[in-house]
Amino acid sequence: MISSFLLKANSINVYRKFYAKQLKKIELKIKSSFFCSNCGGESPKWVGKCPFCGEWNTYNEEIIEKSPIKSEQEKVWRDPKKEKATPKKLDEVSSISSSRINTFDNELNRTLGGGLVSGSIILVGGQPGIGKSTLLLQLALRQKKKILYVSGEESEEQIKMRADRIGLKNPECYIFTEVNVNNLLKESNKLHPDIIIIDSIQTLISPYIESTPGSISQVRECTGELQRYAKETNIPIFIIGHITKEGGLAGPKLLEHIVDVVLQFEGDQHYAYRILRTLKNRFGSTDEIGIYAMDTFGLREITNPSELLISPIDDHLSGSAIAASVEGLRPLLIETQALVSPAIYGTPQRSSTGFDLRRLSMLLAVLEKRCGLPFGQNDVFLNIAGGIKVTDPSIDLAVVSALISSLQDIYISKKICFAGEVGLSGEIRPVSRAEQRIQEASRLGFETIYISKYKSELVKNKNFNIEVKTLTKIDELLSEIFT
Repeated sequence: MISSFLLKANSINVYRKFYAKQLKKIELKIKSSFFCSNCGGESPKWVGKCPFCGEWNTYNEEIIEKSPIKSEQEKVWRDPKKEKATPKKLDEVSSISSSRINTFDNELNRTLGGGLVSGSIILVGGQPGIGKSTLLLQLALRQKKKILYVSGEESEEQIKMRADRIGLKNPECYIFTEVNVNNLLKESNKLHPDIIIIDSIQTLISPYIESTPGSISQVRECTGELQRYAKETNIPIFIIGHITKEGGLAGPKLLEHIVDVVLQFEGDQHYAYRILRTLKNRFGSTDEIGIYAMDTFGLREITNPSELLISPIDDHLSGSAIAASVEGLRPLLIETQALVSPAIYGTPQRSSTGFDLRRLSMLLAVLEKRCGLPFGQNDVFLNIAGGIKVTDPSIDLAVVSALISSLQDIYISKKICFAGEVGLSGEIRPVSRAEQRIQEASRLGFETIYISKYKSELVKNKNFNIEVKTLTKIDELLSEIFT
């Protein structure tokens, strides 16, 4: 009787321990969620089409853990004596112009809108090996202020080797190889730097998120924490970000909404120069670009990009025309190259590098309809010399001239340039900043520039060291140059 009672008691204890373990496992079970790799949208289960951005097959499962003591993360760097923010009337807020920090880099200052704004967070993206780390290391070494360079990809020795190759020195530049965002902010509070550089955001991890480094939840959490830190301490932060196979910035689009400035570092590794383009800027224009040349000593600023983008060789070859373009506030003269040849395989090919292919098709249709030129039976290849991408519609006139030159095998003088937009009816439309384009062409030694006749009275009475000719339709271009 007693033995049977003891057996029952032991079995009850065994079951109690078993269920206690199961309850503990349930309590410690790590939560998971699904995130859209395009926009960062969150869903408790997998869905085929993202309800936020409409993309298909972009949801991936990530392990997450919501910390019950989220406030402890904020205590790492926040000043407890500082008063909490309270709602204020708009009239009570003082309008103070944001101060700018000189980066000692004219191209970077131009793209940032005149300099670095205190408390801003800047995202720099680009292909691997394009020069993102070199650009920001040069920024750190040129400053006479205290810089904290945080690297999660390279060792201290590798960064030192690059700094020796650049040849610049800053005794107040500190290197910190760390990936934990909490440790990073602790050291920043001790050091009190003037500028922080993160290389890269995909290597940082937050101890309050259980997913792997580079995942959407980690990137979003770390960037949000850095953004709050920058606004609280008024320290500007540069963040290097990777790009996807499609050429966009890696991580959710929410990352681009968090930061103040988004800079895209472009260029072909087979060419020496690089282009720093502004995609978003809360403190300036998004039309500015900076141009650099990569050499053995790092990135060198290009003060006169027009001379770099125009071929110095003049062999009287057809299919080439010079366009007077404008990027932001900077006038650029670029070379457009076209090749028109008979189609061998029946279906004509259309290829474009650095120029919108759909706009090329439109210009070909206008030439065939308004001028009767047989482009429909020929292969057409268009290239913007130097490998840069141009979206300025003012290069339409140069593209049309290069196409006609290649089709008729007629040479266009290198002393002639073009600035005009072509409409569907064949008219030459006026372009903005015509005076700047004319002055840049005159400075580089061009003898003639063709512009639209419409609104030409704005520059008609001004004296330029270049002949300004006006056109109304493409027919006049044919009779003026190609006859």
